[in-house]
Amino acid sequence: MGASALPIIIFSAIFGVVGIVLPIIAPKGPNRGIVQCVLILTAATCWLFWLCCYMAQMNPLIGPKLHQNTILIMAREWGNPLPDMDNYHPEPHSAAEH
Repeated sequence: MGASALPIIIFSAIFGVVGIVLPIIAPKGPNRGIVQCVLILTAATCWLFWLCCYMAQMNPLIGPKLHQNTILIMAREWGNPLPDMDNYHPEPHSAAEH
């Protein structure tokens, strides 16, 4: 699974509107600077958090833990049958091969 440019563009545009456009049109008043700062910081931190979560899905560190029977059934149903694991005996490795 790789990154798609479309979600990155869409969410960058959304957070760009929040962090760039909304501070420009913030209402005038004694707290305008604070409102602008809050909008900019909110957009920047939310975008960064979203980007980290999106990128973490591209190469997950932890995969699902499946039972051996589940793996065999999935492989058979998806057209990639694995050899019968009950009759499978791996060849022993000798210390010289390492």
